[in-house]
Amino acid sequence: MNAALSLPVLGFSANSGTGKTTLISLLIPLLKERGLQVGLIKHSHHNFETDQPGKDSYRLRKAGASPVLLVSKYRRAIITELPGDEPKLEDQLACFPADSLDLIIVEGFKHESFPKIELHRAELNAPLLFRHDPSIIAIASDTPLSTPLPCLDLNKPEEVADFIYNEFLSNENG
Repeated sequence: MNAALSLPVLGFSANSGTGKTTLISLLIPLLKERGLQVGLIKHSHHNFETDQPGKDSYRLRKAGASPVLLVSKYRRAIITELPGDEPKLEDQLACFPADSLDLIIVEGFKHESFPKIELHRAELNAPLLFRHDPSIIAIASDTPLSTPLPCLDLNKPEEVADFIYNEFLSNENG
């Protein structure tokens, strides 16, 4: 078993338009300020290209190479063709270097069972997800809620980062 599978993994679950990516992009620097190395998995339901037509990596991948490793002194990208089946979170976690990370944040995979924070915006009039997902451990909302779960202020990323650092990670590691 890959060691990354034993790393703390925390998802963010919400209806479209709630602001998952916005919140996560604010949380990552706050968690890094606390000394954490954070990896990210973002699940997309759309087909996408990471390399561009006309580039060598694109031509070689289209020729049948998989995986393709693209590397410079600044970054590395591994592009692997998948069979077209819905990806599983566990398979994606196996791609992470466990020895250099403290936390993996996941956006998506909301139907899989792993710890998640639900995001809720009252104006969207969407039902709360925690009632049907026992893996939700807290709710970040833009309005006060009466729930058995910890409620965080969606508009205060520092509060969400504190919960992750002081509650979630301490429970995962202790």
